[in-house]
Amino acid sequence: MKKMIWLWALVLTVVLVACSDGEESEQDQSTEDESATEEQDTEETNETSDETEETSEPEFTYPLTGEKADEEINRRALAVMVNNHPSARPQTGLTDADVVYEFLAEGWITRLVALYHSEIPEQVGPVRSARSYYIETAKAHDALYVYHGAANFIEEDLRNGWVDNLNGAYHDDDKHLFRRSSDRRAPHNSYVFLNNAYEVASNKGIETEMDHEGFNFRSVNNEEPVEGEIAESVSISYSSNRSVSYQYDEIEGGYVRSSDGQQNSDLVTGDPVVLENVLIYETGHEVIDDAGRRDIDIQSGGQGYALQEGKLKEIQWETVNGVMTPMVDGEPLELLPGQTWVNVVPESPGLTESVTYE
Repeated sequence: MKKMIWLWALVLTVVLVACSDGEESEQDQSTEDESATEEQDTEETNETSDETEETSEPEFTYPLTGEKADEEINRRALAVMVNNHPSARPQTGLTDADVVYEFLAEGWITRLVALYHSEIPEQVGPVRSARSYYIETAKAHDALYVYHGAANFIEEDLRNGWVDNLNGAYHDDDKHLFRRSSDRRAPHNSYVFLNNAYEVASNKGIETEMDHEGFNFRSVNNEEPVEGEIAESVSISYSSNRSVSYQYDEIEGGYVRSSDGQQNSDLVTGDPVVLENVLIYETGHEVIDDAGRRDIDIQSGGQGYALQEGKLKEIQWETVNGVMTPMVDGEPLELLPGQTWVNVVPESPGLTESVTYE
């Protein structure tokens, strides 16, 4: 009898041990399965996060470049009159401009109004005198207009509130807002300390904060190629000895600009002027005095070209809220995020005679 009891006890022990091993094995397998599932879920979450990061639009963008901004920017744009006489080249600060408008001044020499918002360089120049169509361009962008001198009738209108402005003639060589360079002769040697412009403007009671309307920029998710004719080398002729050219450079990622056969670069850094967008508009020009000054129509609209990614597209331009705006089939052209240069040429001889490309 005792022997039977001992045998039954032995069998029961074996069964219990076997069940325990089975349960532990199932638990181990379950733990491994759960761990593998959690690891897979983590990988899928990371992949989804990476995809979202790659495809989502940036929360903040600079309105004049369409490029990503780390935070919302409410400073006011600055519009600086930049000298483009051969004696004023190379200029300082043009590589930092969000947008540059180039119009004829007197004779066949152009002058520039450069808009600064995403980047505010320490110095810009040489700075030159005002013209009405540059003033209207700055005003259309709600920018603070920075210039050095003006004809009496223009200066009177500016004093009467035409546009918020800072005139270098009242700060000539004060070493805080303006300085005169010793390596060039006047009027090609006036430079503005642009990073001090907000302080000086604020002290004068001028508004230094502004919400700016932006251009229409292509989505960061849009990978479609730009449409248009091949135009990797483009030349704009203003006269027999005054021209502008753009050479598309895929490595630089845009059009490298030259004036009168010389590449435009920054005087301080040596960096070339490279544009993601070049817009060329034709419009009416009228000489209004013996000095060759002009009145230029920046309101009526007309024909134009857009240069992007080595291609040329025929466009129209219209004035939208005062701004000369590129249009295609009645809708604003999508600009590529980056810097833009606008060349305005006389409607006579017009685009077809003034612009060549290949």
